[in-house]
Amino acid sequence: MTKILVADDDREIAELLEIYIKNEGYESVIAYDGHEALSKLHTNPDIGLVILDIMMPELNGLEVVKEIRKDSQVPVLILSAKTSDMDKIQGLITGADDYVTKPFNPLEIMARVKSLLRRSDNRVQDITPDVLNVGSLIINKDSHEVKTVSGERIALTALEFGILYLLASHPNRVFSADDIFERVWQQESVVSAKTVMVHVSHLRDKIEEATNGDQVIQTVWGVGYKIERR
Repeated sequence: MTKILVADDDREIAELLEIYIKNEGYESVIAYDGHEALSKLHTNPDIGLVILDIMMPELNGLEVVKEIRKDSQVPVLILSAKTSDMDKIQGLITGADDYVTKPFNPLEIMARVKSLLRRSDNRVQDITPDVLNVGSLIINKDSHEVKTVSGERIALTALEFGILYLLASHPNRVFSADDIFERVWQQESVVSAKTVMVHVSHLRDKIEEATNGDQVIQTVWGVGYKIERR
């Protein structure tokens, strides 16, 4: 499940956004000042997007963006009462990916969030190496082949490969069944949990049989699935 960090010293705005974030199936992480935002980001490496106010105590939003951009390309959406064109330009130049002024429509915010997450996923796929090494597996993106380190080929269906590659190319990130269904099947999720569970089960059986029990895919109970970086 994708985590979204909301950093805003206005608790009403943070709580409102949290409701919409959860309604869209994401997990929210809340911070009320700039230092807390950076701390939450560092302790939650699987955060997939940041919604950030500019005028916060301790450390303002632009300073937070500068710190984030020193070692991360996580998408950042600035949400601010500063409405001039120069404010918007400054925010984007500093490193934000989008800028929305207050007052705002929460539905517009969520539409922008989804757009930024799609762009981020595409960017990750573009820079992901053609060959991934995950535990005892070698995953070839171009040939759709999976082999063990000893050279044994594991025969996977297209959907099984899609699930494995999605998880392997986003190490430590937990994907819900709905996330997996929408990205691998490329359809809107409709009663997908059982379908995904069956495919993950078959995928695990094949991997464990070929690798003498290597449990590459982990279940995060009540949330989804992940592959940890090793």
